Amino acid sequence: MSTDSQSDGDTDASTESDGSTVAGTEDGISTGSDSEGGHTIPPAFREYGTEELDQSPAFGHGKHGVADLVVARDGDNPTRLISDLVKVPYHLTGTLDTDPVDGLTTICLQDPTGAVTQGDRQSLSVEAREAARAHVTTQSATKIQTMKASYAQLDATLVAESGAHLEYIPGQTILNEDARCLQTTTVDLADDDRRVVGDIVVPDGLTDHDPFSFEHYHSRVEARVEDELVCADAVDLRPEERDPRDPATVGEYGVIGTLYVFAPSADADELAGRLHDRLADHDVAAGASVLKADAGVTVRVLGDRNADVTTAVEAAWDEAREALLGVGAPLEGRGR
Repeated sequence: MSTDSQSDGDTDASTESDGSTVAGTEDGISTGSDSEGGHTIPPAFREYGTEELDQSPAFGHGKHGVADLVVARDGDNPTRLISDLVKVPYHLTGTLDTDPVDGLTTICLQDPTGAVTQGDRQSLSVEAREAARAHVTTQSATKIQTMKASYAQLDATLVAESGAHLEYIPGQTILNEDARCLQTTTVDLADDDRRVVGDIVVPDGLTDHDPFSFEHYHSRVEARVEDELVCADAVDLRPEERDPRDPATVGEYGVIGTLYVFAPSADADELAGRLHDRLADHDVAAGASVLKADAGVTVRVLGDRNADVTTAVEAAWDEAREALLGVGAPLEGRGR
């Protein structure tokens, strides 16, 4: 599986995107685009959205998690969470100021429900004001359960002003048998801010079934610098139609990890070299690609075990931190 650095580069040839927003209905709710981010919904997921749910409808009570967060920093003072709107199943108890980077605050989102089920929609929006520094993560992995109708959507929008440093590195996404998951991430950058986004997909679930027995997983990350598209990275996996373990997708590997380092003001070639060298001694297959317009670097990691891929992605994150901030990542707090 390769990462194309061009603005139209998709990871898998079967990726769906018709470039338009189509209005549909799902239990009275528009399914043409995400209600928060306005993302295009791929045709297959629009079709899933027309299926009737036996329980509460999509976007219904307890089915639409919302976390709208704003962080800001005044001078050399610590970054503070100045505004938050959080709805079930998201839960937030506050921030942590234990990161070794000066002025950086950590936000850990919790989900007391323990899993994502059919019809669930989760929308995360993080705005980092000028010079703010923040790390956003989740308390645990996101477990996508077996589905008989509809689908689950995980959406994240990351916006920052000049000089900000914003990281979004959630726990793994675990796909159970017959799961359907649409994951969309939008990144908007200024020329002098930085964004780090991590993603790990575990396709063998938590139940006793064969790996890659989920029904459909579609992930898309789009990033723009001053409104110029510099990254459109998509993964579309439908095992019943095409085995992801072919040589053009994941091959013999079973876990997929990605780290996006968006840093338009950094030396992208030097950063790519550092990340590549850092991963050379890990027991994974990994590569680093420079993004369009030298806007940053994408790292893709494939491995046999969740632990190996997680360790490699965290090592790349640590190296990116060293390059951009001069201080490594707090890996000790993650059991490393």
